[in-house]
Amino acid sequence: MASTFIQSIVLITDSSFLSRYDTLAFDASGNGGLIYITMFMALVGMNEGAQILMARKVGEGKEELLPKIFGSAIAINIVLMSMLLILSWIVLPNFILENTRNFHLGELQLEYLHIRSFGMIPSVLSLAIIAYFISIGKTAIVLVSALGIALTNIGLDYLLIFGKAGFSEMGIKGAALASTISDCVGAMILIIAILFSKVSRLHGMINGFRIELKSSISLIKLGTPLMLQGSLALLTWTIFFFWIEQMGVFELTVSQNLRSLYFLAFVPIFGFGAATKTYISQYIGSGNKVALSLIIKRMQLLTMVFLVILFHGALLYPEKLISIINPEQEFLATSAETLRFIFCSILLYGFVSIYFHTIAGSGNTRYIFLIESISVLIYIVCAYIFIKVLDLDIFWVWSVEYIYFGTIGTLSIIYLTKFDWKSKHL
Repeated sequence: MASTFIQSIVLITDSSFLSRYDTLAFDASGNGGLIYITMFMALVGMNEGAQILMARKVGEGKEELLPKIFGSAIAINIVLMSMLLILSWIVLPNFILENTRNFHLGELQLEYLHIRSFGMIPSVLSLAIIAYFISIGKTAIVLVSALGIALTNIGLDYLLIFGKAGFSEMGIKGAALASTISDCVGAMILIIAILFSKVSRLHGMINGFRIELKSSISLIKLGTPLMLQGSLALLTWTIFFFWIEQMGVFELTVSQNLRSLYFLAFVPIFGFGAATKTYISQYIGSGNKVALSLIIKRMQLLTMVFLVILFHGALLYPEKLISIINPEQEFLATSAETLRFIFCSILLYGFVSIYFHTIAGSGNTRYIFLIESISVLIYIVCAYIFIKVLDLDIFWVWSVEYIYFGTIGTLSIIYLTKFDWKSKHL
């Protein structure tokens, strides 16, 4: 959770710098960043599968299989990364320019993406290493890596965006380059950790490194639904923001202000979500099914408590939060009003997300993809009606978040109460 918090601070810093540099660059980095994250989620989903699979083997006492799963994850990551780079350089340019109302905004998005896409290269190793350390409950190194990324990114943002200390002023290109270099720094920290940590030597993660067909097949079966689920969720949000851009620059800037602060709310949701998947998978692997309901309740309690601690400002002083991201007065009132409106939707998501992550941890990832597919279908239809048909104010457009999170929660609860998910074996 601390690692996710640091990443959120990085995102807020990026947004804060760019909004003070140029509003259009701020909007372009937001939409371009969503496109990048949509592609990146393919890698994240596959490595979440590796995390769940490794955690299950730890619970079953089969830790000798960890190096093979780790090696297979890296091999699959290389293939995925290559495909995503081709997509970002050949397919996306035409798509972005054809679907962006403001041509200059589209060009800025491409400038951002052409540099930012290279961040997927170091992620081939870093995501697999993170999956290993989280699966065994050794998350401190993930925090250290996140700190390295944050400090590097914030420093380089200041130098490269504005052209300080002798550097050339690069604007949005500087933001993309800073983030990409920071990813390399984070990967280096994680590589050093897995090379020299006692626990990785105990598991033979380097000496026993193998790319095994059986492990690769298991990982693809488990990880593919998670990969598709994560990419589908972010793709839908990307389409949502493209439609908002077509409403106007004002509506897009307000929404980008909200998007930047959303990731602060995701700190406990992502942090305890990752922990939930590990705990559920390990406990099912060890055969201790009695504790599963207690784990779910405690994770929900922790998520809600930390959500209130970290995100209460959205309800009590939204203007101050928005002004950190973007001090422009013309966007402040509407952004703050909408942020306060969606506060309860975030609480809803925090509560129901634990059910969603429980299903993932049980290994029933095909149902995760099914739940996500139904939820985003309802979400995108409602978003289309609100934006394209009813032409609602941006305040009411964001009410689709309640629909989306409510659908995910409802379907997750139905699955956990109606199906036998505790006996799944990987």
